[in-house]
Amino acid sequence: MSIELLPAIDIIGGRSVRLSQGEYDTSNEYGDPAEIAVNFANLGSKWIHLVDLDKAFGKGDNDSTIKQVFEAVTNLDINIELSGGIRNSKTLEHALSFNPKRVNIGTAALENPEWTKEIIGEYGDKIAIGLDVRDEILTARGWTKEYGIIWETIDWLVESGCKRIVVTDVNKDGMMTGPSIDLYKKISDYTTQLKLIASGGVSKLDDIVALNELKNSNGQNVVEGVITGKAIYSGTLDIKTALEAVKL
Repeated sequence: MSIELLPAIDIIGGRSVRLSQGEYDTSNEYGDPAEIAVNFANLGSKWIHLVDLDKAFGKGDNDSTIKQVFEAVTNLDINIELSGGIRNSKTLEHALSFNPKRVNIGTAALENPEWTKEIIGEYGDKIAIGLDVRDEILTARGWTKEYGIIWETIDWLVESGCKRIVVTDVNKDGMMTGPSIDLYKKISDYTTQLKLIASGGVSKLDDIVALNELKNSNGQNVVEGVITGKAIYSGTLDIKTALEAVKL
């Protein structure tokens, strides 16, 4: 199986941006999200990782822009993973109203495990859980609050029937210093019950190839997909070339 490439579109104030180390005030702007989404689809990408950063940081929302993105790719062969500010049943239902392929839930999963278990039971594969990690410690709330070691959360996610986690090494995010190969392998050695999407650190084609070829101790593929943003926008990673490199 070849790895799935999920180019990221992060939105602040209706525009596509990239942050460094998750800091809201470090954004660089890259244009219209809908146009970027169409371009990603035309280049052959089957996924987009779409994030409303204003909603995630509690600074408003980009609902009209999100809607434009979905409308722009309606007739294109591409799936959207939607993230940002999904913290309870009301905001989950609102996110699902855009009809994404799946949604990514981060802080709320750590702060409200019981609710998270309920929605995993109800929506199954529609729910991915985002885990932001620093030295095996989970962080959230803009990476300012810690929530214990990752392994305890992985245990209850597996028990609840969770299918997929999106793992970001916060020390790597936006820094283009290479992905956290050792962390991803360690997670896959710990459990094979969760599909893993890698996020953070990708800077070049070799990083994608390394993740695509990464195996755990049992010889199984470790990474199902990889989210990348800054490398694409800065021009150090070409989507089309990356997709060709990992094609079966």
